[in-house]
Amino acid sequence: MKEKTHPKYQIVEAACACGAIYQIGSTKDKIRVDICSNCHPLFTGKQKLLDSEGRVERFKKKYSQKPVAPKKKKVRVKKTDKKKK
Repeated sequence: MKEKTHPKYQIVEAACACGAIYQIGSTKDKIRVDICSNCHPLFTGKQKLLDSEGRVERFKKKYSQKPVAPKKKKVRVKKTDKKKK
């Protein structure tokens, strides 16, 4: 087996944007993450609801207005060829 083909695996600190620091194993020297289990809404239970009204209510509100009449189809008139005599 060739030597130096695999990167060095080491224990490094992973730092989150919220300030939490974790000791993990990695081949990189430094790891920075935007979100972790301390600040993620799924784990903290502090999920923000951006949608104030439900999907069904929005659908009903959007389509309960006056109905739009369907477009009229254009009727094609076949041209009859008059035979020259």
